[in-house]
Parts: sequence; structure tokens; C-alpha cells
Amino acid sequence: MSTPVTIGVGLVGCGFAATFHAEAYRRVHGIDVRLQAVCSRQRDKAQIFAQQHGISTIHDDLDQLLADDHIDLVDICVPNCFHEETVIAALQSGKRVSVEKPFTGSFAPGRNTDDWHRCLDEALASADRICKAENESGNPLMYAENWCYSPGVQKAKRLLAAADTPILRMVGEESHSGTHSNYAVQWQYSGGGALSNKGCHLIGAAVYLKYEEGLRRLGKRIRPQWVTGTVGHLTRSEAFASKSDHVIRTGWEECEDWGTAILGFDDGTVAQISGADTVVGGIQNILSIYAARACIHVNLNPNDALLAYSPTDAEFADEYIREKVETKAGWQFSNPDEDWMNGFPNEVQDFCEVVATGREPMIGSFLARDVTAVVYAGYLSAALGQRVDVPIDEE
Repeated sequence: MSTPVTIGVGLVGCGFAATFHAEAYRRVHGIDVRLQAVCSRQRDKAQIFAQQHGISTIHDDLDQLLADDHIDLVDICVPNCFHEETVIAALQSGKRVSVEKPFTGSFAPGRNTDDWHRCLDEALASADRICKAENESGNPLMYAENWCYSPGVQKAKRLLAAADTPILRMVGEESHSGTHSNYAVQWQYSGGGALSNKGCHLIGAAVYLKYEEGLRRLGKRIRPQWVTGTVGHLTRSEAFASKSDHVIRTGWEECEDWGTAILGFDDGTVAQISGADTVVGGIQNILSIYAARACIHVNLNPNDALLAYSPTDAEFADEYIREKVETKAGWQFSNPDEDWMNGFPNEVQDFCEVVATGREPMIGSFLARDVTAVVYAGYLSAALGQRVDVPIDEE
């Protein structure tokens, strides 16, 4: 039996995303993965994180981590506003790099209708600088869009290929009751609200499935062409203010808590995508695919793989049920393996195989840039009140 390839991973950030990445690396098979180091400016949190995940080395700044010869893969899980500088530095150091969603953005919201053009231009300029650094490095950049790696989306892709049928329409949403990250309520750190931070997941999945269809049917990717967007601040509404006992997170600063985009593709088909931070009852991660000869519903969360009932919260008090559900009483959709259903193990398996074999990643910067273009064209559309063309680059 041959000896597995050994890969050292350095995590940049020690928050929510870094936590589920660290757990997923433990499930990689066929490769000896070692969580070598974590880098964070918050040393107290980094020490706790390192202890929880068996990481021996803590770095206070990025240069220290990038100088570590034991690290082959740099996994970037920091706030969105730091993605560009961190990714470019890691690529220039010669490391293999993965980066969490959203890819990048503009970190000052539009102040008037015309100013949203600036946001779109800034976001795409940032994406292009990252892509340029990737090309110059000679190493492929890996984009951590877990929806594309999820078993549900991958099975949908295979079913569509088996039926040899075109997708006509997709309808999906990622909706939460808020966010795990304090930075996400502030545009200067997140670069957007629900349309960006939540909607990017479904936009990524929809664009990915049309790419795959295009390559199968036409020999080229089907690309985004136009978008009509609208956004809102539902937690500032009179209806929301009429009650005070809320479980939905408030305090959004400039970031919208709800957004919808209707996305048109260059083959004349559409996707209707919503993102929200205003939904109770646990996360709603769902995508319906309406094809010419097939209909597919992908339910990442909730799904009925495991249903459980308890009369009060007390019975399941010490057991995880599912993300962001407000009560453990009554009937519950308790996913037996939420991380697997969300695609995280498949995602990091792909990252590690890219490093071990030198092949291209399943999801990379090409999709990431298109998603960025759709999101910020959506913001511009919401400001203008009209359809906006998606500025895509050439293949």
C-alpha cells in the first residue's frame, strides 16, 4: 500500500467558517491532512480554536503563516473585506489557496443611484486583481462555495445529464434568522447584506448548473446575461416594529436583510434567487430546478432524513438539532449529518486533492467572478429600478 500524500493546512481566521472547515479536514480520505497552524489577530480566540482542533501553532500575522514551510494549503476564512489582500498575498507566496464566499466586493455602499455603478466597478476590479494574481502564481484558486459541492446539487447535476434535458427555471433561497458573524451587519466589512452573503450561495449553485448544462449540450458554458434585483430592510418596517419580542437579529447597518434577484442566462432561461436574514424556524436552504423533462427539488436544510419529536426543549437540551432553530420542542428536522448535506466535506476533499495531484479545482475563480458580477449588478438594478446587464469577462 502506498503512503498517503501529506498536506499541511494553515487556516486564516478562527470564526464560524474556520470551525466547520477544520472539522471537515478531519474527514478527508486518501490524503494525510494536518492542521498545521491558525492565524488570527485575536490571539485569545485563536488559542481556544487551536486547542479545540488540535492545532499546535498560532501565528499573529499572515506573513508568519505564509513563511511556514510546513503549510501547503492556505484556507482563508476572514471577513469579506480582507479577502483580496489575503488571497493575493497567499498566492504570491507560492501557496495553494482557498477562499470562503463571497469572493470579494465593494466595501462602501452606494449613496445615491449613480453611486451604485461605482460599487459594481469596484467589486469587479477587486475580483480581476485576484484573478490576475492567480494567473501570475500558476496555481489555481479554490472557491469555497459549499452549495456546488453539496450532495444534493451534485445528484441534481447527474440527473439532469442522465435526462439530457435543459434547465428552464430555477427557484431557490438561503434564509436565516440572522448571522453568526458580527461583522456581517456592517457593509464596510461584509460588502453587502442578504443578497450578497446569503444569495451568493444560490446564485453560485444556479450558475454552476447552467455551466455544466452548457458544457454538456453546447460545448461551452451558459453564462449570466442580465439581472433584476430588489432589496429591503424588513426589520426596519412598521410591521416588525409593532412587536418587541423578536428572535430575528436586528442592528443591520446599511446592509439589507432581504434581497431577491431574477437572473437571466444567455440561453433565454432564468433563475429566481432570494436571500434573507428574516426567517425563523431554522435555516431554509432550498433549490427547485424545473427542466424540460425533469423537476428536481434540492433540500439542503431542512430535509426529512431524520424527524424527531419532543414535548419540550428539555429532552434534547444537550443534543444539536439544526442550525439556527429557535426551539427543540415539537417535531424537528434533525439532519443526521448537516455538514455532509451542506457539502463541506466534499469541498475540502476537493481542495486537498487539488494540492495533492495538481489538477484543477471543481469550483474556482471563474465562477466566483461571475457570482460577484451578478450580485453587484443586482444591487445596481435595485437602485435603478430596472434590469441591468451582467458584465462578464470572456472565457
